[in-house]
Amino acid sequence: MADHLEIRPVGESVLQSIAMLRAVVDGRTYESVAEDFDLSRTAVERRIKSIAVQLTQVVGVEGLTEEGATFVRRLRLRRDGILEALSQFDPPPPIATRPARVLEHNEITQGAVRIKGRSNRTWHDLSLFYLPFATGLRPLEISRLEVRDYLDPDGSIRRESILRPEVAINGKARPLYFSSSRLNEAMSAYLAERGRHGHGLGNSEAYRGLVPESRIFLGPTGAPYRIMPNGEPDQHRSVCRPLLEIYRKLFRYAEIKNLSAQSARLTLMHRMYQRGADEEQVGMILGIAERSDVRERMPRPKPTLDDLLDELI
Repeated sequence: MADHLEIRPVGESVLQSIAMLRAVVDGRTYESVAEDFDLSRTAVERRIKSIAVQLTQVVGVEGLTEEGATFVRRLRLRRDGILEALSQFDPPPPIATRPARVLEHNEITQGAVRIKGRSNRTWHDLSLFYLPFATGLRPLEISRLEVRDYLDPDGSIRRESILRPEVAINGKARPLYFSSSRLNEAMSAYLAERGRHGHGLGNSEAYRGLVPESRIFLGPTGAPYRIMPNGEPDQHRSVCRPLLEIYRKLFRYAEIKNLSAQSARLTLMHRMYQRGADEEQVGMILGIAERSDVRERMPRPKPTLDDLLDELI
């Protein structure tokens, strides 16, 4: 199947990187800037160096080379030149970038094996890896999931669940199926691990001893991943940057070409089409209201007339 392009919010990311660069040349440390944006120090350093190099290429900073732009000390020495260059820097608009594609079963299996060998939170990370392939959920929706979305009070898995409106990005409830044995094996192991560590424990044995309203995915210390407003106040948009960073890490660990959250959703679409789903069913699972929008992401395979008429009687 041909590759499909993924549209990424490059413009917003660039503006954030510019804000990080301004803070660092004004004397802030990578660590303090990382706290502001709820990112890792490494992620902030990487983004600042990237935007600084781009600045030298597009506008130019007197006395600063591309190589020098990767050293924070040199950036601070050229503070005035960088601020002047930023005033002339026109961030690129959102563009189509890396291709997202449908993955084969063996690629997903091999990616999981690599993640398992490299992760220090094996079941947590494997659960996150499998979820978008098995459910079509987006990272923000995954960050909002609660124990009660996955478990019934008696501790059994809710194979046919509902994505609550407050969890869904579009604010509309939709069907949610936890019917993958690989996913459920990893999730059960992760929740058992949570219980052993005492993270989000309830006052009864219901829901496997966990608080039903607690987020499913918690950080190493047991705190939920922080969800922050994203964009203008009237846009009501949110982002969970810590979970996005974890997904970037897992996709690197998996070593699968052009792997992204969009690849996982496309793979799910393809698998559903293979089993006879129509565009309405695919859209219902992925939270896409219009059939035309589903077709735009991935047209439903159309059989040839020869296939349709061969040996009809």
